[in-house]
Amino acid sequence: MRILFLESNPMWIYGLPNGFRDAGHTVMVSGPLTEASIPDMLSTFQPDLIFTMGHTTEHTEEKQLWIRKHVTSTNIPHVYWATEDPGYTLTFSLPLIKTIEPDFVFTICPPRVAFYRDLKIPSEHLDFGYHSDVHYPDNSDDTYQVSIAVVANGYPMLYEKRPDHYRFKALKDLLSPFLEENIRIDFWGRYWDQMDHILGKKIPEEWIHGFLPYTEANKVYSSANIILGVQNHDTQVTQRTYEVLGSGGLLLTNDTSEIRRLFTPGQDLLVSNSAKETIDLVKYYLSHPEEVKKIKAAGMKSVEKYSYKHRAEFIIETLIGAGILPKDSESSGSGKFIHYVDTLKENYEIYTIQPKDTLWSISRKFGVSVEEIKKLNGLQSDIINVNDFLKIKKK
Repeated sequence: MRILFLESNPMWIYGLPNGFRDAGHTVMVSGPLTEASIPDMLSTFQPDLIFTMGHTTEHTEEKQLWIRKHVTSTNIPHVYWATEDPGYTLTFSLPLIKTIEPDFVFTICPPRVAFYRDLKIPSEHLDFGYHSDVHYPDNSDDTYQVSIAVVANGYPMLYEKRPDHYRFKALKDLLSPFLEENIRIDFWGRYWDQMDHILGKKIPEEWIHGFLPYTEANKVYSSANIILGVQNHDTQVTQRTYEVLGSGGLLLTNDTSEIRRLFTPGQDLLVSNSAKETIDLVKYYLSHPEEVKKIKAAGMKSVEKYSYKHRAEFIIETLIGAGILPKDSESSGSGKFIHYVDTLKENYEIYTIQPKDTLWSISRKFGVSVEEIKKLNGLQSDIINVNDFLKIKKK
């Protein structure tokens, strides 16, 4: 099959799309969407299946309307993967679904399957996974050779709205004891400098490293001795759960029913029910490196069955069963991964928009008029976005 993903975020384009490629399908990833690019991809790539997923810059209200306008008229099966459930079902997932009108919805939250079905929206559960092209062992960078690490965002803004959210008890159980005893944790992610009122103590500035590119995270996971991984719910796991194990990391996470259903604590990973248990586990395993190696190896083996190739095969099987795809949609051939922008580069000079760029400055840079650039890219206004790409002129 030919599968088109309407997405640009690195967190999404290197996971499930690669899983479909591994399953023998030809995949195109759109990159930043414009109203002109959507019909162009539909006509040139001619997909058999269209996928949208998550909550990213490709899901503004304007872009949702573009998707509905150009996709629904094609009769090509369209699937949405709701990765923000259950927390944002009513405020984001459902409004988006009503706008883009997909033929089928997958959700990471099992109880939401019945919720969608009650609304006459065909639905099934689809959990996160990992892909070995992105999450694999790599301890080559000394920057990430630390004792204890966290890769996550703090989300103090969520605390203001939902102080009772499971995540914040989970944070306290995993992080607070180290702050109390002044045992260093290295933090990668946003907002950790704003978490003292939640964790009970300010995190020292030198422990905080800020934003980490998604494709760099595996280096932390496989280089740190222990990764502290916070869960958001008792009945579903975070994407990082799979990614840490796939990268060969030792994950210490909250003791939830879903973690125990998927993995074996003490064999594949470590779990904690309290602040005291967390710090006791860390002190023990930091002094027993051979046991750490065994758990890391077992975790990598156990997570293999949750790869995005397996997720892709499940999706196809589900859509065939639902009558969304024909029975011959499964593939045993070799797959292919295509970036839409690379197909444009065959015929056009392409420019990626940088901070402070304007259409005027770009036109001066390349000696092409603003109107020519707008016409070539189907732009209705002078508004452009950083990291979007523009066709400048034909080769």
